[in-house]
Amino acid sequence: MERLSQSDLNILLVEPSAMQRKVIENELKHEQVTAIDQAATIAEALQSISAIQPDLIASALYFEDGTALDLLREVRGLSECAGTPFMLVTSETRLAQLEVFKQSGVIAILPKPFSRQHLNSALSATVELLSPEELELENYDITSLKALVVDDSKMARKMITRVLGNLGVNDIIEAEDGAEAIATLTETDVDFVVTDFNMPNIDGAELTAYIRNSDRLSSLPVLMVTSEQDETKLSHINHCGIDALIDKPFSPTEVKCLLHRLLDN
Repeated sequence: MERLSQSDLNILLVEPSAMQRKVIENELKHEQVTAIDQAATIAEALQSISAIQPDLIASALYFEDGTALDLLREVRGLSECAGTPFMLVTSETRLAQLEVFKQSGVIAILPKPFSRQHLNSALSATVELLSPEELELENYDITSLKALVVDDSKMARKMITRVLGNLGVNDIIEAEDGAEAIATLTETDVDFVVTDFNMPNIDGAELTAYIRNSDRLSSLPVLMVTSEQDETKLSHINHCGIDALIDKPFSPTEVKCLLHRLLDN
């Protein structure tokens, strides 16, 4: 498959303010993105999507007819757009308001105002997601590896499995929490684990502790993804035996680099 570039992207910009749409449009054009459709409401966005399927939806948080979460749910319910990358652009800083988007598998959350570096990173992540490229390893054939993905968010699991699939990992088992993951690990051998931290029943730290205390599993690579911001909890995560930690939302390039380090060293 020919690799896309940022200039190939078709973006749907959903923003109620005409002035903000103009600002963001100018920034996108600075990044060589010229195929930009615009909408001011959720209804207009869905109408646009029905006509032209975008490569990326860049959305504000609040609209007269709902929120970005309403739009995201509508988009995920459309079979042709279920996997379309979604980027939130917002001045909202309250973690509780942003958490649901971090758990939903968005490609990026950009602050208002955002820097060109923020925007470039988000566009690069979109290109990576839309351009599968098999990870080359010295010690393994990536297509032969089996992964266990653990997250209580179905949409987050979909995002992680899509990124892994793009890298060549197609044998993937999913678990909704640490308890289900442990049940899986007692019956099935896997080559590495990608787990969330905050989960019901048994969280990611407890799952990692189980793995490290198991004679059979103790050397199993564990990559943890989390939206956690609390310093005390982050310190606990870093000391629970994980091999690598990555923030939500994450870029495919970050996952690629970490897996290369974990599996080839």
